[in-house]
Amino acid sequence: MLWTSASADPLPSWNEGKAKQSLLDFVAKVTQEGSPEFVPASERIATFDNDGTLWCERPLPVQLFFALDRVKALAPKHPEWQEKQPFKAVLEGDLKAVFAGGEKALLELMMTTHAGMTTDEFESVVKDWIATAKHPKYKRPYTDLVYQPMLELLTYLRAKGFKTYVVSGGGVEFMRPWMEKAYGIPPEQVMGSSIQVKYELRNGQPVLRRLPQLDFNDDKAGKPVAIHRFIGRRPVMAFGNSDGDFEMLEWTTSAPGPRFGLLVHHTDAEREYAYDRQAALGRLDRGLDEAPKRNWTVVDMKKDWKKVFPFEPLKP
Repeated sequence: MLWTSASADPLPSWNEGKAKQSLLDFVAKVTQEGSPEFVPASERIATFDNDGTLWCERPLPVQLFFALDRVKALAPKHPEWQEKQPFKAVLEGDLKAVFAGGEKALLELMMTTHAGMTTDEFESVVKDWIATAKHPKYKRPYTDLVYQPMLELLTYLRAKGFKTYVVSGGGVEFMRPWMEKAYGIPPEQVMGSSIQVKYELRNGQPVLRRLPQLDFNDDKAGKPVAIHRFIGRRPVMAFGNSDGDFEMLEWTTSAPGPRFGLLVHHTDAEREYAYDRQAALGRLDRGLDEAPKRNWTVVDMKKDWKKVFPFEPLKP
Protein backbone atom coordinates (compact mmCIF):
# COMPACT_ATOMS: atom_id res chain seq x y z
CA MET A 1 0.00 0.00 0.00
CA LEU A 2 1.23 3.48 -0.78
CA TRP A 3 1.41 6.35 1.69
CA THR A 4 -1.89 7.84 0.51
CA SER A 5 -3.76 5.59 2.92
CA ALA A 6 -1.84 6.88 5.95
CA SER A 7 -3.56 9.10 8.50
CA ALA A 8 -0.82 11.67 9.25
CA ASP A 9 1.20 13.69 6.77
CA PRO A 10 4.93 13.23 7.51
CA LEU A 11 5.84 16.11 5.16
CA PRO A 12 3.45 18.94 6.09
CA SER A 13 5.65 21.69 4.60
CA TRP A 14 5.53 20.08 1.16
CA ASN A 15 2.76 20.96 -1.26
CA GLU A 16 0.88 18.07 -2.81
CA GLY A 17 2.37 17.23 -6.16
CA LYS A 18 4.76 15.03 -8.10
CA ALA A 19 7.84 15.76 -5.97
CA LYS A 20 6.22 14.95 -2.64
CA GLN A 21 4.37 11.92 -3.96
CA SER A 22 7.50 10.48 -5.55
CA LEU A 23 9.23 10.57 -2.18
CA LEU A 24 6.34 9.01 -0.29
CA ASP A 25 5.75 6.31 -2.88
CA PHE A 26 9.40 5.34 -3.04
CA VAL A 27 9.79 5.11 0.73
CA ALA A 28 6.58 3.09 0.96
CA LYS A 29 7.67 0.48 -1.57
CA VAL A 30 11.17 -0.04 -0.14
CA THR A 31 10.04 -0.28 3.49
CA GLN A 32 6.88 -2.41 3.08
CA GLU A 33 7.68 -6.02 3.90
CA GLY A 34 6.44 -8.26 1.14
CA SER A 35 6.96 -5.56 -1.48
CA PRO A 36 8.97 -6.81 -4.48
CA GLU A 37 11.23 -3.78 -4.00
CA PHE A 38 11.64 -4.12 -0.21
CA VAL A 39 15.05 -2.98 1.07
CA PRO A 40 16.28 -4.35 4.42
CA ALA A 41 16.85 -1.71 7.10
CA SER A 42 20.59 -2.41 7.09
CA GLU A 43 20.77 -1.23 3.47
CA ARG A 44 18.61 1.88 3.82
CA ILE A 45 21.23 4.57 3.31
CA ALA A 46 20.31 8.14 2.33
CA THR A 47 22.99 10.73 1.56
CA PHE A 48 22.48 14.49 1.52
CA ASP A 49 24.58 17.35 0.27
CA ASN A 50 24.57 20.24 2.75
CA ASP A 51 25.01 23.70 1.20
CA GLY A 52 21.91 24.54 -0.82
CA THR A 53 20.31 21.17 -0.05
CA LEU A 54 19.81 21.29 3.72
CA TRP A 55 20.49 24.97 4.41
CA CYS A 56 20.94 28.27 2.60
CA GLU A 57 24.17 28.74 0.62
CA ARG A 58 23.58 32.30 -0.58
CA PRO A 59 24.91 34.95 -0.93
CA LEU A 60 27.99 32.88 0.00
CA PRO A 61 28.49 29.43 1.46
CA VAL A 62 28.36 29.71 5.25
CA GLN A 63 31.87 28.35 5.70
CA LEU A 64 33.24 31.15 3.52
CA PHE A 65 31.56 33.71 5.80
CA PHE A 66 33.30 31.91 8.68
CA ALA A 67 36.68 32.18 6.90
CA LEU A 68 36.17 35.89 6.21
CA ASP A 69 35.34 36.55 9.86
CA ARG A 70 38.38 34.53 10.92
CA VAL A 71 40.64 36.74 8.77
CA LYS A 72 39.29 39.81 10.54
CA ALA A 73 39.70 38.19 13.96
CA LEU A 74 43.27 37.11 13.26
CA ALA A 75 44.35 40.30 11.47
CA PRO A 76 45.86 42.06 14.54
CA LYS A 77 48.44 39.26 14.71
CA HIS A 78 49.22 39.58 11.00
CA PRO A 79 49.99 43.20 10.06
CA GLU A 80 51.41 41.92 6.75
CA TRP A 81 47.85 41.10 5.65
CA GLN A 82 47.18 44.82 5.19
CA GLU A 83 49.13 44.60 1.93
CA LYS A 84 48.88 40.91 1.03
CA GLN A 85 46.11 39.46 -1.13
CA PRO A 86 43.59 37.95 -0.70
CA PHE A 87 43.70 39.06 2.95
CA LYS A 88 43.90 42.75 2.04
CA ALA A 89 40.70 42.43 0.00
CA VAL A 90 38.92 40.68 2.86
CA LEU A 91 39.90 43.39 5.35
CA GLU A 92 38.70 46.06 2.92
CA GLY A 93 35.42 44.24 2.31
CA ASP A 94 36.19 43.85 -1.38
CA LEU A 95 34.67 40.47 -2.19
CA LYS A 96 35.04 41.05 -5.91
CA ALA A 97 38.81 41.20 -5.47
CA VAL A 98 38.71 38.10 -3.27
CA PHE A 99 36.97 36.09 -5.98
CA ALA A 100 39.23 37.56 -8.66
CA GLY A 101 41.98 35.45 -7.13
CA GLY A 102 40.12 32.30 -8.09
CA GLU A 103 40.30 28.93 -6.35
CA LYS A 104 43.91 29.53 -5.32
CA ALA A 105 42.97 32.59 -3.28
CA LEU A 106 39.97 30.89 -1.67
CA LEU A 107 42.07 27.86 -0.79
CA GLU A 108 44.70 30.11 0.80
CA LEU A 109 42.01 31.79 2.88
CA MET A 110 40.64 28.44 4.03
CA MET A 111 44.04 26.96 4.87
CA THR A 112 45.22 30.04 6.76
CA THR A 113 42.06 30.46 8.81
CA HIS A 114 41.34 26.77 9.45
CA ALA A 115 44.80 25.38 10.26
CA GLY A 116 47.50 25.98 12.86
CA MET A 117 45.45 24.79 15.83
CA THR A 118 44.35 21.53 17.35
CA THR A 119 41.14 19.83 16.34
CA ASP A 120 39.66 20.61 19.77
CA GLU A 121 40.60 24.28 19.45
CA PHE A 122 39.04 24.47 16.00
CA GLU A 123 35.83 22.84 17.20
CA SER A 124 35.58 25.44 19.96
CA VAL A 125 36.10 28.30 17.47
CA VAL A 126 33.39 26.90 15.18
CA LYS A 127 30.90 26.47 18.03
CA ASP A 128 31.47 30.03 19.25
CA TRP A 129 31.07 31.45 15.74
CA ILE A 130 27.97 29.46 14.73
CA ALA A 131 26.28 30.50 17.99
CA THR A 132 26.70 34.23 17.32
CA ALA A 133 27.13 34.87 13.56
CA LYS A 134 24.07 35.99 11.59
CA HIS A 135 23.05 35.81 7.95
CA PRO A 136 23.41 39.22 6.24
CA LYS A 137 19.93 39.11 4.68
CA TYR A 138 17.80 37.39 7.30
CA LYS A 139 19.65 38.69 10.39
CA ARG A 140 19.28 35.30 12.01
CA PRO A 141 21.79 32.61 13.07
CA TYR A 142 22.83 30.48 10.13
CA THR A 143 21.36 27.41 11.82
CA ASP A 144 17.94 29.10 11.51
CA LEU A 145 18.45 29.00 7.74
CA VAL A 146 17.91 25.25 7.46
CA TYR A 147 15.13 24.09 5.16
CA GLN A 148 12.02 23.00 7.04
CA PRO A 149 10.86 20.59 4.29
CA MET A 150 14.24 18.83 4.37
CA LEU A 151 14.18 18.59 8.17
CA GLU A 152 10.83 16.84 7.86
CA LEU A 153 12.26 14.53 5.22
CA LEU A 154 15.24 13.61 7.42
CA THR A 155 12.92 12.81 10.32
CA TYR A 156 10.59 10.79 8.08
CA LEU A 157 13.39 8.72 6.59
CA ARG A 158 14.87 7.91 9.99
CA ALA A 159 11.43 6.87 11.23
CA LYS A 160 11.34 4.47 8.27
CA GLY A 161 14.64 2.85 9.20
CA PHE A 162 17.01 4.91 7.03
CA LYS A 163 20.42 6.08 8.16
CA THR A 164 20.93 9.67 7.02
CA TYR A 165 24.39 10.95 6.08
CA VAL A 166 25.73 14.33 4.99
CA VAL A 167 28.20 14.21 2.08
CA SER A 168 29.35 17.76 1.48
CA GLY A 169 32.10 19.70 -0.22
CA GLY A 170 32.29 21.77 2.97
CA GLY A 171 34.87 21.13 5.64
CA VAL A 172 34.00 18.09 7.71
CA GLU A 173 35.32 19.60 10.95
CA PHE A 174 33.41 22.81 10.31
CA MET A 175 30.15 20.87 10.00
CA ARG A 176 30.39 18.25 12.72
CA PRO A 177 30.15 20.56 15.78
CA TRP A 178 26.60 21.74 14.99
CA MET A 179 24.98 19.19 12.66
CA GLU A 180 23.57 16.86 15.29
CA LYS A 181 21.62 19.70 16.88
CA ALA A 182 20.53 21.18 13.55
CA TYR A 183 19.68 18.01 11.61
CA GLY A 184 19.81 15.10 14.04
CA ILE A 185 22.83 13.72 12.16
CA PRO A 186 25.70 12.66 14.45
CA PRO A 187 29.35 13.52 13.66
CA GLU A 188 30.21 10.00 12.52
CA GLN A 189 27.61 10.31 9.75
CA VAL A 190 29.07 13.52 8.34
CA MET A 191 31.53 13.44 5.42
CA GLY A 192 33.22 16.46 3.93
CA SER A 193 36.43 17.94 2.63
CA SER A 194 39.35 17.78 5.04
CA ILE A 195 42.80 19.11 5.68
CA GLN A 196 45.64 17.00 6.99
CA VAL A 197 46.08 16.50 10.72
CA LYS A 198 49.12 15.34 12.66
CA TYR A 199 49.27 13.49 15.96
CA GLU A 200 51.67 15.06 18.45
CA LEU A 201 52.25 15.62 22.14
CA ARG A 202 51.83 19.02 23.76
CA ASN A 203 52.99 19.26 27.36
CA GLY A 204 52.66 15.49 27.52
CA GLN A 205 49.09 15.52 26.20
CA PRO A 206 48.18 13.96 22.83
CA VAL A 207 46.55 16.33 20.33
CA LEU A 208 45.73 16.39 16.63
CA ARG A 209 47.17 19.48 14.95
CA ARG A 210 45.50 20.82 11.82
CA LEU A 211 47.93 21.41 8.95
CA PRO A 212 47.53 23.89 6.06
CA GLN A 213 47.41 21.13 3.47
CA LEU A 214 44.35 19.74 1.69
CA ASP A 215 43.76 16.06 2.45
CA PHE A 216 40.55 15.29 0.55
CA ASN A 217 38.15 17.31 -1.62
CA ASP A 218 34.67 15.88 -1.08
CA ASP A 219 33.02 17.39 -4.13
CA LYS A 220 31.85 16.10 -7.51
CA ALA A 221 33.57 12.75 -8.19
CA GLY A 222 34.97 12.84 -4.66
CA LYS A 223 31.54 12.23 -3.16
CA PRO A 224 31.09 8.62 -4.33
CA VAL A 225 34.68 7.97 -3.24
CA ALA A 226 33.92 9.28 0.25
CA ILE A 227 30.72 7.24 0.48
CA HIS A 228 32.55 4.09 -0.53
CA ARG A 229 35.41 4.80 1.86
CA PHE A 230 33.43 5.76 4.94
CA ILE A 231 30.04 4.03 4.59
CA GLY A 232 30.88 0.94 2.56
CA ARG A 233 27.37 0.70 1.09
CA ARG A 234 25.91 2.37 -1.98
CA PRO A 235 23.04 4.67 -0.98
CA VAL A 236 19.45 3.89 -1.84
CA MET A 237 18.58 7.59 -1.92
CA ALA A 238 20.73 10.65 -2.70
CA PHE A 239 19.86 14.35 -2.45
CA GLY A 240 21.62 17.41 -3.84
CA ASN A 241 21.06 20.79 -5.44
CA SER A 242 23.93 21.42 -7.85
CA ASP A 243 26.18 19.85 -10.45
CA GLY A 244 28.66 19.28 -7.65
CA ASP A 245 26.27 16.54 -6.52
CA PHE A 246 25.84 15.00 -9.97
CA GLU A 247 28.26 12.11 -9.48
CA MET A 248 26.74 11.20 -6.12
CA LEU A 249 23.26 10.96 -7.66
CA GLU A 250 24.58 9.21 -10.75
CA TRP A 251 26.47 6.60 -8.71
CA THR A 252 23.51 6.03 -6.41
CA THR A 253 20.81 5.67 -9.04
CA SER A 254 22.82 3.60 -11.53
CA ALA A 255 23.02 0.65 -9.11
CA PRO A 256 20.64 -2.32 -9.40
CA GLY A 257 17.43 -2.32 -7.40
CA PRO A 258 15.18 0.56 -6.34
CA ARG A 259 17.08 3.88 -6.23
CA PHE A 260 16.03 7.48 -5.80
CA GLY A 261 17.72 10.77 -6.72
CA LEU A 262 16.46 14.27 -5.94
CA LEU A 263 17.68 17.77 -6.78
CA VAL A 264 16.51 20.92 -4.99
CA HIS A 265 16.00 23.64 -7.62
CA HIS A 266 16.27 27.14 -6.17
CA THR A 267 13.42 29.02 -7.85
CA ASP A 268 12.12 31.25 -5.05
CA ALA A 269 13.71 34.71 -5.16
CA GLU A 270 11.11 36.05 -2.72
CA ARG A 271 11.51 33.63 0.18
CA GLU A 272 15.10 32.56 -0.55
CA TYR A 273 17.13 32.92 -3.78
CA ALA A 274 16.66 31.93 -7.42
CA TYR A 275 19.66 30.50 -9.28
CA ASP A 276 20.64 27.58 -11.48
CA ARG A 277 22.46 27.41 -14.83
CA GLN A 278 24.51 30.62 -14.68
CA ALA A 279 25.36 30.58 -10.99
CA ALA A 280 29.04 30.90 -10.07
CA LEU A 281 28.39 28.91 -6.89
CA GLY A 282 25.82 26.13 -6.66
CA ARG A 283 25.36 25.88 -10.43
CA LEU A 284 22.63 23.50 -11.55
CA ASP A 285 22.95 23.00 -15.29
CA ARG A 286 23.83 19.45 -16.26
CA GLY A 287 21.60 18.15 -13.48
CA LEU A 288 18.54 19.92 -14.88
CA ASP A 289 19.20 18.44 -18.32
CA GLU A 290 19.87 14.92 -17.10
CA ALA A 291 17.23 14.62 -14.37
CA PRO A 292 14.32 13.66 -16.68
CA LYS A 293 16.45 11.06 -18.50
CA ARG A 294 17.56 9.51 -15.22
CA ASN A 295 14.16 9.70 -13.50
CA TRP A 296 15.47 12.03 -10.80
CA THR A 297 12.95 14.13 -8.91
CA VAL A 298 13.46 17.91 -9.20
CA VAL A 299 11.98 19.99 -6.39
CA ASP A 300 10.76 23.42 -7.49
CA MET A 301 11.29 25.34 -4.26
CA LYS A 302 8.70 28.00 -5.10
CA LYS A 303 6.04 25.53 -6.16
CA ASP A 304 6.70 22.48 -4.00
CA TRP A 305 7.44 23.98 -0.57
CA LYS A 306 4.80 25.61 1.62
CA LYS A 307 7.59 27.14 3.70
CA VAL A 308 11.33 27.31 3.26
CA PHE A 309 12.66 28.05 6.76
CA PRO A 310 11.30 26.91 10.15
CA PHE A 311 10.56 30.51 11.23
CA GLU A 312 8.24 31.17 8.27
CA PRO A 313 4.48 30.73 8.29
CA LEU A 314 3.08 28.08 6.00
CA LYS A 315 2.36 29.39 2.50
CA PRO A 316 -1.22 28.57 1.39
